[in-house]
Amino acid sequence: MKKILFALVASAAALSATSAFADDAGTGYIGAGVVGSRYEFNAPGAVSGDNHSGYKAGGKVYGGYNIDQTWAVEAGYTDFGKKSYNYTANGLPGGIHTDAHSYYLAGKGTWPVNQQIALFGKLGVARNTNKVTTSGISSVGGDNDKTALYASVGAEYAINKNVKVSLEYENYGKNDIDTGRKAGAVTAGLRYAF
Repeated sequence: MKKILFALVASAAALSATSAFADDAGTGYIGAGVVGSRYEFNAPGAVSGDNHSGYKAGGKVYGGYNIDQTWAVEAGYTDFGKKSYNYTANGLPGGIHTDAHSYYLAGKGTWPVNQQIALFGKLGVARNTNKVTTSGISSVGGDNDKTALYASVGAEYAINKNVKVSLEYENYGKNDIDTGRKAGAVTAGLRYAF
């Protein structure tokens, strides 16, 4: 009973809160962000001074429309960047080079915590491209392009009613080729509502 009562009080407080997010209904927005994603390269028997795994920064642009204070639809393009791994195997040089990007379309739900902070989640589809070229002993198989489930969770801070900054974890889904960029990414974004 205590849990139900607590849930009702919390829900009422969230719904009655007036915030910078209450004015979002019927507005569009555009934004840009910096994306950090993990890379991992596999070349069995390879010897290299390069790290076979690490992180890479990329960029993202997106836009959306707020249907009401809670629900929105959003689309975006993320460029994960290019990454290379060079190695030597049996005295012969080799390398793996990747170039990855993604388009996504998602529904977004936003729940204000207070006047300036809100939590959000997104769910939709992503069209991922992971172009991989190899030389030497390494080889990869699979399709460069794949449609996958897209999901995200994060938080936004309203600087004012038009400008918001966000931090989120995004999962773009896996590609057939499991070398190069991994499915998840962390994004810091800035958006403007109009």
